[in-house]
Amino acid sequence: MSLEVLGITVLWLFLYGYLIVASIDFGAGFFAFYGKLSKKDHIMNDLISRYLSPVWEVTNVFFVFFFVGLVGFFPDTAYYYGTALLIPGSIALILLAIRGSFYAFGNYGSKNNIFYLFLYGGTGLLIPAALSTALTISEGGYLKKDHDRVIFLVGKLFSSPYSWSVVLLSIVSVLFISAAFLTYYADRAGDVRAREVLRKFALFWSPPTILASFLVFVSLREHNPEHFRQTLQVWWMFGLSLVFFFIASYFIYKKKNYGIAFISVMLQFFTAFFGYGISHLPYILYPFVTIHESVTNETMGTALVVVFIAGLLLLIPSLYLLMRLFLFDADYVQGKK
Repeated sequence: MSLEVLGITVLWLFLYGYLIVASIDFGAGFFAFYGKLSKKDHIMNDLISRYLSPVWEVTNVFFVFFFVGLVGFFPDTAYYYGTALLIPGSIALILLAIRGSFYAFGNYGSKNNIFYLFLYGGTGLLIPAALSTALTISEGGYLKKDHDRVIFLVGKLFSSPYSWSVVLLSIVSVLFISAAFLTYYADRAGDVRAREVLRKFALFWSPPTILASFLVFVSLREHNPEHFRQTLQVWWMFGLSLVFFFIASYFIYKKKNYGIAFISVMLQFFTAFFGYGISHLPYILYPFVTIHESVTNETMGTALVVVFIAGLLLLIPSLYLLMRLFLFDADYVQGKK
């Protein structure tokens, strides 16, 4: 495996980790707000709070690793994405700051404030929508180069069906992943009432997830035919994703094996996410940046690979300990401590 392929694979693993962990976090915030709004907060918000309390501060570790590594491995991305992500990136950072601040205010200051929950839950859906523009822009057509200037075509981004299909997929995926995990978490806690409410959320958001995925494929065929043709070469990965989706939905519908159901959800997004990534190669940003032409020098690249693999090996045991000591501790999960 070449250095550039190894580098992008490690970065894609970090981005996948962020996809799963952040989706659970963002969706949990929205469900907490919805629970308060629908007067069901007494059923599920204590459970959601027990999940959020230990993990909300560590979610963005994956995000930071990915973007630092992307610029380190492929320096040209800073030149192009620096212009392209100025607006959506700034919006995402502001939303992240609002989300973190009002989580702290809501939990350590004014308890059960619906305005704080609204800001926390609402930003949880707007952040993935803003961040998803990075993947949209990577398909090309939203940037043009005029001599040494990179011009971001904002109007084209906001009028593009492909762009909005990706935004829709990011939102419904967050809600589906989060609901599937929280259903499993409620089952581990033995909280039957919360489990039933969250189980209904998981079932409700499962069809829109598949529909939004289909819309992305349809719009991609029109927006970037070359990439669409390459997705057909790895069709089996998307087929596996669909199989894992049906396995997860079956177990959730039958009210059993919620742990296997959530693992299936993770595998569903793993196969689809890596299928998308593989079919997108060699481009990072079509048609300007490729992994072969934009990779850093070999010495720097090797050092980054070593550091990032070491970081991954450190991060995974840390997350395991976090889950072991807090999230899935027998007393903690049941609210006894």
